[in-house]
Amino acid sequence: MFSLQFATMGSIPDPGELSELTQPSFDEFQRQTSLMTSCTLLWKELSDHFSSLEEDLKHKSEALKGKMRTLDTATSDSLRLLDRRETSLDATLQIALRTLDTRRTAALSSFLDDHADDGGGEVDDATGLVLKLKSFCLRMDAFGFWTFLSAKKKELDGLRAEVPVALAECVDPAKFVLEAISEVFPVDKRGEKPGHDLGWACVLVLESLIPVVVDPVIGKSRLLVTPTVKEQATEIAETWKTILEERGGVENVKTPDVHTFLQHVVTFGIVKNEDLDLYRKLVIASAWRKQMPKLALSLGLTQQMPGIVTITVLRKLILWICCLFAESVVFACIVSRYD
Repeated sequence: MFSLQFATMGSIPDPGELSELTQPSFDEFQRQTSLMTSCTLLWKELSDHFSSLEEDLKHKSEALKGKMRTLDTATSDSLRLLDRRETSLDATLQIALRTLDTRRTAALSSFLDDHADDGGGEVDDATGLVLKLKSFCLRMDAFGFWTFLSAKKKELDGLRAEVPVALAECVDPAKFVLEAISEVFPVDKRGEKPGHDLGWACVLVLESLIPVVVDPVIGKSRLLVTPTVKEQATEIAETWKTILEERGGVENVKTPDVHTFLQHVVTFGIVKNEDLDLYRKLVIASAWRKQMPKLALSLGLTQQMPGIVTITVLRKLILWICCLFAESVVFACIVSRYD
């Protein structure tokens, strides 16, 4: 019994020895715990980083897919537009071929017509007016056309419907119109005393040209104007702007000239974004003309229309107040003189 107890006691380690044995294990445990904590934090950081990368890639992928869809749509629209233009070119060519013989015959008849030589003869009815205008257009006699038209201001209402019909007979209507109005636009060539203002005739001819040069298939988005004529029209517009600066700006130009210039820009499709401020000033200066709102929209001034309307109303209000004040002064003078 004693020996067993002794043996048992001998097998129990000393408390000092126990502390020496367990102390390194506890430090190791703390080290491993710290290592596990660091690994856990690092893993969480890496996981968050990769989740963020995955989210960014997802957003970029969606954005790329959206751009691809937009590109596909734009490509489809472009192909459809090209197809429409090709169709319109074919249609225009067919129309030209169908009318070629008719115009040639009509031109020969016009040359042989006894009345065709009388450029300044009187025309009694609307039918004769149309035939006369067509005669000039068939022969591409721009000067004769202009001389005849500018003398018919009294028949202005009837001319609005007949001039487009006549211009359709021209081989090159756009070139014909430029040559016709060149007598007074961009520079009046009639000398120091030009006489009557012919801005109304310029505007009439330019307005009448639009339905003639519009693409029969695509519409107003494409004008049947040759690059050479369009370049010539651009040069004329630049010349007019130079003359405007030489005259001292918008305040020193006549309203008919402004109307002619703006209609010229719209008719030949040569609107420039860098000139929008100039267009706005010109529209405001001639806002009382009934065609100006439509011209302003055609010039791309849709976003600026509220400001234009406000300035126009204020100008009219100031003018009305000034007129009222002037009438009051006149009335007071008359009363004082009577007293």
